[in-house]
Amino acid sequence: MKNILVTGLPRVGKTTLLVNIISEMDKKVVGFVTKEVKENNMRIGFEIESFSGHKLMLASKKNRNSIHRIANYGVFVENIDTIVGHLLLELQKNEYDLIVIDEIGKMELFSKKFISFVEESLNKKKVLGSIMLKNNDFSRKIKERSDTIVFEITINNRDKIRKRIMELLM
Repeated sequence: MKNILVTGLPRVGKTTLLVNIISEMDKKVVGFVTKEVKENNMRIGFEIESFSGHKLMLASKKNRNSIHRIANYGVFVENIDTIVGHLLLELQKNEYDLIVIDEIGKMELFSKKFISFVEESLNKKKVLGSIMLKNNDFSRKIKERSDTIVFEITINNRDKIRKRIMELLM
């Protein structure tokens, strides 16, 4: 199998696409998804939720003390590291078909543990994930890997790409 990553503009449906694919398959997954946190219908942050039930804040507008910032959000690097620690323990059990990483993005890349986790996971050739559209050196290197397929999704091609990814995973 090759690693499969989706990319696209924010809010185009990358996470929803991954969750729908996982729910349609009979595969054991290890990994996480990133979700918006809203208060009074306004996005105030993001949380990381692992498939084994661990949930921590990734970034928040209220986290003003963080030296790691993306726009108005202070990133909780220690929470990323904690989630990665749980995932590494799960990977050691070797009871999985897929490693889901949503998302390889600017916020997550503040964590050196996360970067190592991504590289180690990609080397297993079992990753289904999402990656930021706009490149930095790390994301460019990942997208150029010969063992990785990257699909850019849009509102118009989401269903077509979902079907293509399902075919690749079968």
